[in-house]
Amino acid sequence: MNTPAASTRPPELDAVTLAVLKGRLEQIADEMDATLYRSAFNPIIAEAHDACHGLYDAQTGDTLVQGKSGLPVFVGAMAFAVRAAMQAAARQGGMRPGDIWLFNDPYDGGTHANDVKLVKPIFREGRLLCFLASAAHWHDVGGAVPGNYNPAATECWQEAVQIPPVRIVVGGQLNEDVLAILRANTRLPDSLWGDLNGQLAALGLGERRLAELYDSQGEARIAAALQALRDSARRLMHAQIATLPDGVYTASDTLDNDGVVDEPLTIHLTMTVAGDQLTLDFSGTSPACAGPVNISRATAVAACYVALKHLFPLVPANAGVLDAVQVVMPEGLLITAQRPRPVGGYTETILRMIDVIFSAAALADPQRAVAQAYGTINALSIAGLRSDAARAGQRWVLFSFFGGGHGGHSGGDGLSHGNAPISTATIPPLEILEAAYPVRFTQWALRPGSGGDGQHRGGLGAIYEIELLEHTAQAFIFGERGRSAPKGIAGGQPAALNVFQYHTQGRWQVPPMASKMLGISLQRGDRVRLETPGGGGWGPRDARSAAARAADAAQGYVGTDATHTIAPGSLS
Repeated sequence: MNTPAASTRPPELDAVTLAVLKGRLEQIADEMDATLYRSAFNPIIAEAHDACHGLYDAQTGDTLVQGKSGLPVFVGAMAFAVRAAMQAAARQGGMRPGDIWLFNDPYDGGTHANDVKLVKPIFREGRLLCFLASAAHWHDVGGAVPGNYNPAATECWQEAVQIPPVRIVVGGQLNEDVLAILRANTRLPDSLWGDLNGQLAALGLGERRLAELYDSQGEARIAAALQALRDSARRLMHAQIATLPDGVYTASDTLDNDGVVDEPLTIHLTMTVAGDQLTLDFSGTSPACAGPVNISRATAVAACYVALKHLFPLVPANAGVLDAVQVVMPEGLLITAQRPRPVGGYTETILRMIDVIFSAAALADPQRAVAQAYGTINALSIAGLRSDAARAGQRWVLFSFFGGGHGGHSGGDGLSHGNAPISTATIPPLEILEAAYPVRFTQWALRPGSGGDGQHRGGLGAIYEIELLEHTAQAFIFGERGRSAPKGIAGGQPAALNVFQYHTQGRWQVPPMASKMLGISLQRGDRVRLETPGGGGWGPRDARSAAARAADAAQGYVGTDATHTIAPGSLS
């Protein structure tokens, strides 16, 4: 059934027609995103938009089109995911109409086991034209820790159930056997059912919209448009690289630890610019580690894609971005981990990869680069059992990520309380979290003094304090930047460190590993508190205008020490 599309001479497309077709294709992905956001049960998808949809090449699996609201980190990773589904199908006779493949394998498909990928082949008169794919962060997929960010994991099976590529839909019919296995391996089967149906609905909508587009425009014109968009991205990327001065630029940064061994881990980059060619060489990076801050090669490539899109925002979002770049990542590194190395905390490591790319780019052209952002999603899980009469014994799992400051840049100060630069997701609103879970936010505010000083100040981090309203619960934290602050560039100052504390038995305490801890026992009225970093500063601090400093003071943005952290036990 994998007959390739009929060979015809590609039609000539003028610029206006190409722009219209590009908009139509992106709109299909945007509608798929919106369909899932509106139908998912889990707030991480419905409110935070931790998901992505796109269109992928029938022969290579490469990214052709992505929606504007999907997570950028999935663009690079999802190409690997589509290829994994293609390989699985090839072992069973090839792709067939009406099938949808599902899996969460982070080693072939990228990211981590919470990100469940669905891949649907699109056929027309027996010809495989392309793939539609959906990736979304499911609330809980088994493992030792509710929400799956297990800071003590030393192998992948301690993080989550491992699902290889399997057909969740066979010939248009839901595979009840696979569904039963999925529902048996989650603490929240209703949430899983709702999220899965949302993804299936999004793929169904995408297939209908694509059919309408092919009916109106024809296969040849759509194929020509997709190829033209990729060629355009490659040309633009080469042209943008050529604007950087030739040279070799190096940057390094560290992770606090891996959650198991309390030693820093290094991400090292040698960036070489030669004309319109760019090489990103991560050979100096630490070896694969015991704990869950390893990432797979697919994830590492996706991180490079995201950083490059930040540096060169005019380049279209498709595989052509990476066509112009050589990425060097030897085997055996923290960023090329293989099964069974744990990879659940992938977000922290790709954020550090983006940081070092920004820092290396700043050496080449500080006007283009942005100082480092806050550098951690602070994955926090609080879980327990309901005690009220109506829901007694019912499990609840609050899982969320939290914001911080973005780096200053040549055009101005960094964004305060933004989301991580790996995504376009939003921070779940406290009203949603309080309505869904037995907690109360006693503080949700900007963190004064947390942005790095400079000609253009880093954006501010935030303070979140959460009180437990149930009788008992367990809390888990997986963060970073507790020991190595986000850096400034071009003479800018570093931001504040990340601070996590928990108030139990009448006193405030901090994790021994600063940013990661398993199994914090909470009683009613106990609290957890996050003080997130700001972004690094851009440019020398003495170049900041008096008017800007006066405005900072008037708005309460600055404290007495821009890298102040609160000592344990100092809070009331």
